[in-house]
Amino acid sequence: MDFLTALHISTTGLTSQRMRMNVVSANLANVDTTRTRNGMPYRRKVVLMEAKPVEDFDSTLNSEGEELYGVKVSEILEDTTPFRRVFNPGHPHADQMGYVSFPNVDVVTEMANMMVAKRSYEANVTAIATIKRMALKALELGR
Repeated sequence: MDFLTALHISTTGLTSQRMRMNVVSANLANVDTTRTRNGMPYRRKVVLMEAKPVEDFDSTLNSEGEELYGVKVSEILEDTTPFRRVFNPGHPHADQMGYVSFPNVDVVTEMANMMVAKRSYEANVTAIATIKRMALKALELGR
């Protein structure tokens, strides 16, 4: 594997984790949104990722049967768990029995997902920095 292929794999990780962080941020921002455009409470979003073969010309020629994989966001789905129902008869969105439906967003789960995305992003940044240092050392050897 050459330096550019390794960089490409790490950048796919950066892009995917950034998207995951954006979705987690949207979930946290809408934790109390009781109405959206469709008239329902906000529904939590979940990012699905899948392996993506590296498709650069050089790695295809030099792969010798082993396929290298990056990552990509395949879908952003809505979580189908039920909404939280809270008794609050004075709320403008309360139903006839006095219950308000709140989003199915759990702050603790979202914070855990945010920490995982952050650590994964940092790991990819570290890998890119290491690849960069290796390339510079290789150039020094060529002098």
